[in-house]
This record gives sequence, structure tokens and C-alpha cells, in this order.
Amino acid sequence: MRPLEGIKVITLEHAIAAPFCTRQLADLGARVIKIERPGTGDFARGYDERVHGLASHFVWTNRSKESLSLDVKQPEAAKILDALIADADVLVQNLAPGAADRLGLGYDTLSVKYPKLIVCDISGYGADGPYRDKKAYDLLIQSESGFLSITGSPGEPAKAGCSIADIAAGMYAYSNILSALLLRGRTGKGCRIDVSMLESMVEWMGYPMYYAIDGQSPPALSGASHATIYPYGPFQAGDGKTVMLGLQNEREWKLFCERVLVQPALATDSRFDTNSKRSAARAELRAVILEAFSEFTVAQILQRLDEAGIANAQMNTLADVWAHPQLQARERWRKVETSAGEIAALLPPGMPASFDPRMDAVPALGEHTDAILAELGYAPEDIGRLRSSGAI
Repeated sequence: MRPLEGIKVITLEHAIAAPFCTRQLADLGARVIKIERPGTGDFARGYDERVHGLASHFVWTNRSKESLSLDVKQPEAAKILDALIADADVLVQNLAPGAADRLGLGYDTLSVKYPKLIVCDISGYGADGPYRDKKAYDLLIQSESGFLSITGSPGEPAKAGCSIADIAAGMYAYSNILSALLLRGRTGKGCRIDVSMLESMVEWMGYPMYYAIDGQSPPALSGASHATIYPYGPFQAGDGKTVMLGLQNEREWKLFCERVLVQPALATDSRFDTNSKRSAARAELRAVILEAFSEFTVAQILQRLDEAGIANAQMNTLADVWAHPQLQARERWRKVETSAGEIAALLPPGMPASFDPRMDAVPALGEHTDAILAELGYAPEDIGRLRSSGAI
């Protein structure tokens, strides 16, 4: 038995934050009914065509869901939504600010009729405050949260390569819904969860925020290197490939000099004998390391690092990750159905061994509309009428 079997989630969602949250609820066994606009659906369906003609964002965040196409602005929609919510446990939405309230789907309205319902609102900036109505996309929140100010190289700020602000908000929505379900089990009452992308990202900015507290200077822009620890970052080997080093303390620095660089005197060189000195003299020390590494392939360097107990990694391409030997050895890949055929999908991290996560198909737009409406008591002729009117 999966932990969320018997839990019903209704979601009015698009893009990444809410869909990533609800997909993880589905992983745990929840029934997730995704409301989509007829004809176009979640606009993330149109982001690209990289997965056998389907969008990469969409297939990642929407497996194991049921898709109901519904124009929520049509008169019939309110009746359908109310019937869906009547026995639902959770409502998730990341519509434009104020849209849910205008549709009668705000917590204050719903909680009167459905006191056990958990309502999770995901937005860019939160339900109130001067920024409430600002449009919020992942890159914009990376900027507002200060993330861009500490990422990249001097004069060249860089965004994260994945939708980190959306992912952060989706994770906080997911974990707080689980907490709310536990609390409801004790109190019998639902609640409202207000997750903002900005607050999620600022929480993740905790270390650099405290590093720069009281007007102190922020961490230096250092590309793929660590901002305050050195050597900690990418270094090229003689074969042109890149190794990522991670030295954390003076004991490791000594081992690195003795057993990897084979330059034991460097460990006590007054230019580099503390982390602060090494960090300040990055260019000089980098030249020393690159000269030593130029004599070896990346495989030889990694072997030396492993033998010395120095943390390291290869800088893999995405193709490398698809074939990563650790993921293969732990059998972390499964097959998931889509309307365009099977695709590989990673098993959700950290699942207990006592159950298999749910990894059902990625739904086609409106694939489950007729079945869900029939479940609500709509006859075939009623469904045909709704389709003719454009409501579904």
C-alpha cells in the first residue's frame, strides 16, 4: 500500500512548481486530477518537442495524473469543479494572483463548505504584499532572490541551468501538504498553505545571506568554483577533460599536495598554508595545479584523488548522466508510458522499500475527461453537449 492511496488531489496548475508538487503526491499513490484548458492545456505542453514530440518539462512533472479538459470560465465549470472538490482532500493551484478567488476556489470560500479540505496556493510572491500581482517566472525569481548576484563569474551573472525557483516552491508545497495531511489526521481540519517562489528561494539563499549579514561583502563570483574554499571546483586534466575537486580542510590539503600533486613542500608553502591564503591566491595556485594535472588523464587524476581520500567528481554531460554507472548499478531507471511511446524515468529518490512508487503514464490532454465526468454522474449526451459548447 502506498502512503497516499485514497487521497484525492484536484489541481489547477501549469508550468513547473505546482505540477512538480502534485506529481510527487501521485508518486506516493494519490489520485491527481489535473484541470487543463480545452485545446491547449497546460502551456508547458508547448515548451518544446524533445521527448518524441512531447515537451520535456511536461513529461517530467505530469506522469501518473488524470487530465480533465475544462474551461473554468464557462457556466457549467463551477458545478463540475464543486463536484470534484466535494470529496477531495487537497486542492492545489498556481493560477494568476486572485484568479482562484474569482472562481470561488479560495480557501476562505471553500473551507466553509469543506472544512477538511487542504488548499495549497503557489505563487511568485505570496498572497499579499506589494509584489502580489507581479508576474513571476523562474528566472525573475532567481533575480529577485539574489541568486543571480552570487552565481556566475565576475561581470557575467548566470542563472541555474534548471528551474530552481520553481523546483524549490514545488518541494515546499509538497512537503507542507504532507504535513497538513498529518495534522488533519489529528485535528480533523483542513488548512491553507501559501507557498511563494520568492520565499522558497530566499530560504535556499541562507548561507550567502548570513555570509553577507550586517553589510559585509557577499561571496565572490567564482564560476563553478566554491566562493570561499579553495581548491574547490573544476580543473582540466591533460586529456582536456575536467575533474571537480572538493578540498574541505587542512588535512586534505596536505594529502592533496603529497599524494596527488606529489609536491609535499607545497603543503607548508606560506602562500597557501591556510584556506584563506589559498582562496586569496587562487590564480597562482590554479596555475600550479593545472601544470601538475597536465601530465595526466582525468582517469589517472581521479584514481589518485580516490586513493588519497580527496572528494572529487567528473563534470558529466547529460548524456553521461543517462548512462551513469551508479544509477545503473542501483537500478534507478524505470519505463513510463506516454502518448508518444515509452520513456525512461528516474525512480523518485528516497522512497521506502516497503512499496513501489506509482509511475503511471503521462496523460494526453483531456484523456480522462469523459471517464471523470461519467464518474460524477454525467450521461454521454451531457458530455457531448459540454464538448459542443467548448466547456470541455
